Amino acid sequence: MEGEPTLRLRIFDLNCWAIRYLSRRRRERVRLIGDTLRQELFDLVLLQEVWSEQDYSDLKVKLASCYPFSHYFRSGVIGSGLCIFSRFPILDMLLYQYSLNGYPYMLQHGDWFCGKSVGVGMGVTAPLLSLSLQLHAEYCRDKDAYLPHRLVQAWELAQFIRHTSKAADVVLLGGDLNMHPEDVGIRLLRGWTGLQDAFAEATRFEGCKNGCTLVPDNCFTDKSELLPFPLGIRIDYILYKAISSFTVKCEELKTTTGPAPGMNIPFSDHEAVMATLHIQRQGQPVGATLGTADLALADVVTEARTEVGVGLRAAQQQRYSWGRMAVLALLLLLLQAAAALGTLAGLATEQPFPKLSFCLLAFLALGVLVLATGLHLFHTMEVKILHGTEDQMRMVLRALQERP
Repeated sequence: MEGEPTLRLRIFDLNCWAIRYLSRRRRERVRLIGDTLRQELFDLVLLQEVWSEQDYSDLKVKLASCYPFSHYFRSGVIGSGLCIFSRFPILDMLLYQYSLNGYPYMLQHGDWFCGKSVGVGMGVTAPLLSLSLQLHAEYCRDKDAYLPHRLVQAWELAQFIRHTSKAADVVLLGGDLNMHPEDVGIRLLRGWTGLQDAFAEATRFEGCKNGCTLVPDNCFTDKSELLPFPLGIRIDYILYKAISSFTVKCEELKTTTGPAPGMNIPFSDHEAVMATLHIQRQGQPVGATLGTADLALADVVTEARTEVGVGLRAAQQQRYSWGRMAVLALLLLLLQAAAALGTLAGLATEQPFPKLSFCLLAFLALGVLVLATGLHLFHTMEVKILHGTEDQMRMVLRALQERP
C-alpha cells in the first residue's frame, strides 16, 4: 500500500465442511460458496476443510477472474484442507504442521490423518502476513482428551507467529480454532502474540448472537453437541494485529445466519465470518505488544502448563502400558520359538500344541508386538513434545515473573 494512507480490506473466513463422500450436499455447497465469493469480491478468502483437491480446483477455475492468486496447502495423509484466495499478489507461501495432532488409532476422529497445520501467505499488501488454520477438534467438552494436544498447537502457533511476523506490517489470522473465547488456549494465543479479536473490536456487528459460528438453527449442525449452549458457540475467528508503523481497526464484522441468500441450505455446518478492516499508516513505528496487562499472561501460561502436565503424565502412562505389552508379546514369541526349536532338535517327542493353534498364536503375538511397539514409539514422541512444551512454558513463565 505504498503511497496510500489507508487500505480497506475485506476478509471472508469459512470452515467449509467439505468431506468427500461424508458431508451432505458437498458439491452443491462448494458451488454455492464459489458463486457467493465471485459476487461479493472480498479481498482475501481463508477456507478450511476443503478436503478434496478437485473442489479446490473447481473453485480456482470459477474464481480465477476475481481472485487471481490462490494456494492449496497439502499435508498429512488426506491433506490439511486449507486454502487461500486473494485479489492481491502472494509473494511467498509456507505450511507449518503441528507436532501433535491426535492419535492414529482414533480412526473415528481422523485429525491425525489430515495433519492439522497453519498455512501462511505473505502478500504485498502492507505487507500482510495471512494465516489460515485449524486446530484439533474438541469432540467432548466434559472429557476433552485432546486438550493437551490443542494447547501444544496453540503454543506452537503463537511461537510461529512471533518468529515469522517480523518481516510483516500486519498479521491476519482466520480459521476454526475449535476453542471458545474464554478457553485457556485462545487466551494463551492472544496473550502471547497480542492478536486482537475482530468480534470484540468491531465497531459494527451483524449476525448470530454473540458472534456464534456453530448454531442450532443450522440444519447441518449436530444438535447434541450444542445442548449445553442453546445460543451456539463461537469457535471460528478472525484475529489481527499491526506490528510496525500501521494501525488496524475492525470497522465491521458479520456472520452468516443459516441458509445462504435465496437458497434453502447454508454454506456449511459452520457460519462464515466476514470482517472489514481499516489498515492505516502511522508516522512512527508502533512496536509489537504482548498485552500482558489485559490478559494476565503469566496466569494463562501457568494454567496452560498445568494442562500440558496432565497430558504429559497420561502420555507417560500410555507409553509404559504399550511398552509392557510389547515386551510380553516378545516373550511369548521367544517361548514359541524355543518350543519349536526343541521339537526340531528332538528334545520333545511330539509337538506340544496343535500346529494350527501354534501358528495362529505366533501370528497374533507378532501382530501385537508390531502394534504395541509402534504405539510405544508414538507415545514416546508425544512425551518428548509435551515435555519440551512444558519446559518452554516454564522458561517463559520465569521470564514473565522476573520482568519489572
